[in-house]
Amino acid sequence: MAKYLLLKHYRGAPAAVNDVPMDQWTPEEISAHLQYMNDFAARLEKTGEFVDSQALSPEGTFVRYDGEGRPPVTDGPFAETKDVIAGWMVIDVDSYERAVELAGELSAAPGAGGKPIHEWLELRPFYGASPTISDSECLFK
Repeated sequence: MAKYLLLKHYRGAPAAVNDVPMDQWTPEEISAHLQYMNDFAARLEKTGEFVDSQALSPEGTFVRYDGEGRPPVTDGPFAETKDVIAGWMVIDVDSYERAVELAGELSAAPGAGGKPIHEWLELRPFYGASPTISDSECLFK
C-alpha cells in the first residue's frame, strides 16, 4: 500500500469548472458538499483506504527561523497571491492509478447550484510511496 496526500486549495490551484467561492454558496450547498466529503471518507474507511482528513481555516501565517537569539519572522495573514490549503485527506491505496481514480471522484464533490465542482486536487505521494525515492532517502520518517 502507498500513502498519498490529497490537497484541497482555497487558492493556488487552477480554477475549477464550477468556480464559485464557498463563501458565496448557500447553507444547503455547503451541507451537500460536506456530506459528499464525509460519505467519501466513510466509504474509504470500509475499504481500508482512508487514513485521515482535516479541513483548514483560510487564515494562516508563514514562520521561519531568523537567527540565534532572534524571534521567528512571520509573514501573514496570507496575501491574495499565496497558495492557501483548504484541507487534506490521506489515503493508503494499492497503486498510483487508484489514487488518481479517488482524487478524480473527490473532485466531483458538489458546489454552487449542486453541480460538481470539478476542482483540481493536488495528489502527492508520501516519501517511500514514490518509485523514485526510497525509504533510505527519506528525511521525515
